[in-house]
Amino acid sequence: MDKIKILIADDHAVVREGTRQILEQEPDLEVVAEAVDGEEAIKLAGRFRPDLAIIDIAMPKVDGIEATKQIKALYPAISVLILTAYDDDQFVFGLLEAGAAGYLLKSVRGKELVDAVRQVYAGESVLHPTIARKVLNRFLAPPDKSDIHKEKVLSERETEVLRLATQGLNNQEIADKLFLSLRTVQAHLGHIFNKLRVSSRTEAVVKALKEGWISLEDIP
Repeated sequence: MDKIKILIADDHAVVREGTRQILEQEPDLEVVAEAVDGEEAIKLAGRFRPDLAIIDIAMPKVDGIEATKQIKALYPAISVLILTAYDDDQFVFGLLEAGAAGYLLKSVRGKELVDAVRQVYAGESVLHPTIARKVLNRFLAPPDKSDIHKEKVLSERETEVLRLATQGLNNQEIADKLFLSLRTVQAHLGHIFNKLRVSSRTEAVVKALKEGWISLEDIP
């Protein structure tokens, strides 16, 4: 079984060690590198090419938001999950704009962290719906009455799948709703991610909102 390769970036050794212990108890997860600051996180992301990076916000040299931005710019296939003590709007907005797939607070239980890692790896979002609605509102495209110059990037079916994903439905629920197979839904999401050059639902939804392909009414 291929393991999910993970990079942990946090300036507190005890947090890194604790996070590693939680993750490596799972047979499908493997921590391949640890970084003590954002600058090292960017370097190690390039060296080890993990599937996912777990990054704190408050770090020396380069903070988590900037590290996320650079990692996503250099290695877009690497998904980023923020694990932090901060839940201020400015940080949430910053990390979403930087390309993070989601965030958790350090108060979460080990099982929640493990579940979040698997969800992000699978392209799922780990944003709480209430927070998602609040923060995604920031990215709404201004009303544009003219669709003449708006490029149609996604097909109607892909837009429909993304809209249901925005509502918080998982892949199986989307499949049931649209009377499709799970494999077909996964294929549609793969096409969506490729077309939008993103690696998670969160990034896809943010981009779609910015472009006006979906509206806030699509979010529960």
